[in-house]
Amino acid sequence: MSDAFEADTIVADDNDEYMIRCENLVKIYKTSDVEVVALQGLDLDVKKGELMAIVGNSGSGKSTLLNMLGGLDKPSAGNLIIDGKNLLKFTDKDYMEYKRSTVGFVWQNNARNLVPYLTAVQNVELPMLLKGQRKRRQRALELLDRVGLSHRKNSRLDQMSGGEQQRVAIAIALANNPRLLLADEPTGSVDTKTSNMILDIFKELNRNEGITVVIVTHDLKLANHIDRVVAIRDGRTSSEIVRKRSYAEELNELDDIAVTDENAGDTHEELAVLDRSGRLQLPKDYMQSLEIKGGDKVRVELDEERRGIVLYKSG
Repeated sequence: MSDAFEADTIVADDNDEYMIRCENLVKIYKTSDVEVVALQGLDLDVKKGELMAIVGNSGSGKSTLLNMLGGLDKPSAGNLIIDGKNLLKFTDKDYMEYKRSTVGFVWQNNARNLVPYLTAVQNVELPMLLKGQRKRRQRALELLDRVGLSHRKNSRLDQMSGGEQQRVAIAIALANNPRLLLADEPTGSVDTKTSNMILDIFKELNRNEGITVVIVTHDLKLANHIDRVVAIRDGRTSSEIVRKRSYAEELNELDDIAVTDENAGDTHEELAVLDRSGRLQLPKDYMQSLEIKGGDKVRVELDEERRGIVLYKSG
């Protein structure tokens, strides 16, 4: 199979600063009886070499977005540009090549990552075998060493802990040298210590290899360890939780004083996100305070003195 994508899928040059650009992204699932809008005009930009997280409750659309970023599902409308390629114009051949050469995927369910009757090193070799890559054993051993599992190279699934299995899954996702690494709830089934270890691996890969890393999770505590966290609600980008100073800067200043959940509010601020059409999602506590609900009419006034807007409940 050729390594080249079809010519009309390429929309940007290598100097483009963005790895991901979602513009008014829509995904509609249809059955004979019902139509479900999973994404309704979502906008999101992720720069090359960025590490960020996407959070949201069940049904918010975050898993749908992740599947489309991974080439596992196709958008219904809008624009989805990844690494300079327009996924809406992809052929089946393009999707196959994209999944083999551009993106790596780490699932929450280890059964989707690992073949149980193979050893750790054989699991990591498998995607390279399917691609016909040479020196597979050497590359697999290097990747296991990178995630701290050289001593488990000959272990099978039932001989490893959940955290070890997840680290093998990361090694598998790196086997084909992806430029984009996607992780679906990678810390959802492990304890806090193992969770921190897994996040440290992602940070190291991002910092040393320049891999763009997108982590999808329901765990808001990730905001304590990641500089940028995007919140999705009802199929749209709702807000961004951004660190006032980078995590590295804080660690340098605090030295051996740990950043905890209790002081996270002092390090982050949540910013509402206007989409490209000027739409804004209000936080639920604001709506409750104003005693308004979806569908209500409100009055918006410009406050020139404060360079802001003021929202009033109509009537």
